[in-house]
Amino acid sequence: MSGNKDEIDMSELAANLPAVAALSPEDRAGLVNALKNKLQNLAGEHADVLESLTPNVRKRVEALRELQTQYDALEAKFFEERAALEAKYQKLYEPLYNKRSEIVNGVVEVEGSTTDVAMDQGGDNAAEEKGVPDFWLTAMKTHEILAEEITERDEGALKYLKDIRWSRIDEPKGFKLEFFFNPNPYFKNTVLTKTYNMVDEDEPILEKAIGTEIDWYPGKCLTQKLLKKKPKKGSKNAKPITKIEKCESFFNFFSPPVIPEEDEELDEEAAEELQNKMEQDYDVGSTIRGKIIPHAVSWFTGEAADEVEVIDEDEEDEDDEEDEDEDDEDDEDDDEEDEEDEEDEEERKTRMQSPAAKLRARQAAAGGQQAERPPECKQQ
Repeated sequence: MSGNKDEIDMSELAANLPAVAALSPEDRAGLVNALKNKLQNLAGEHADVLESLTPNVRKRVEALRELQTQYDALEAKFFEERAALEAKYQKLYEPLYNKRSEIVNGVVEVEGSTTDVAMDQGGDNAAEEKGVPDFWLTAMKTHEILAEEITERDEGALKYLKDIRWSRIDEPKGFKLEFFFNPNPYFKNTVLTKTYNMVDEDEPILEKAIGTEIDWYPGKCLTQKLLKKKPKKGSKNAKPITKIEKCESFFNFFSPPVIPEEDEELDEEAAEELQNKMEQDYDVGSTIRGKIIPHAVSWFTGEAADEVEVIDEDEEDEDDEEDEDEDDEDDEDDDEEDEEDEEDEEERKTRMQSPAAKLRARQAAAGGQQAERPPECKQQ
């Protein structure tokens, strides 16, 4: 951290972000050494904690630490076996994904389809009936996270999206998304990829994200817009002023944010903006990998979204019940406060009474009768 409170050192920023820029071997070694030093410092602090304990308590804590070591070993084995199990089932999913792609793109026809009826209605209608039009576009738009990323301008290009796949990569560890497109008037690429290189696969810590550079056709770029401004009156230049600006688009997903060099510094606002962009980028990628690809037809029909809404409603009902309980507790607290206020008011009134009135009140209370205050002592 620099002397200026508003300046943030890039090493500290990288530690708080879900992804970091690509590291050279020297930088990586330095990072490892820094982590080792930090762990050694933490170990020293833990030793101080143990020394502050009584001998009997220290022995019990040591026994707990031994149990934790055994748990960690089992957990490491679990992660290893889980990765092997995921790889096994990923291969089993592959034929299903292939069959889905063939149906969606009209490569094969399902039994009982009305192809002959469509052919009788004319060639244009038959072409429209081929496969499942706008399958992936509709599926992605149904998910609230992806719907925010897809603009109206993007829809024309995403209609040509014919399949999405993901695969695990081992060196470096991570995963890759592949978007397969039919020939289209927007860009020349037939496949767009997005790769996430992970520092730790078990925790969502990324080293970097890499996207395909899109080869746009002239005038078809969806990530930029051309602004034209009329020249000011009296200006010698009569031609309109043109300016290119970046604009919102799903295809910005293939140009992920990058952390500046470590020797550069960002102010707090810029660092927060960068962190938000990187978190959003990872949310989109993990949503496509974990939600859209394995359950595409459920998102296409809207069933998956309905299930999410039902879960949300159940959570809202639980929240409402909790709120009602809290309201009841608040009402009870209010009642208690009101009673306390009334008692305080009575005490205040008693303090305002004359000695003679206090005496009559005590006598009335002792005799089971309510004393009548003199007019001059009643509250107005």
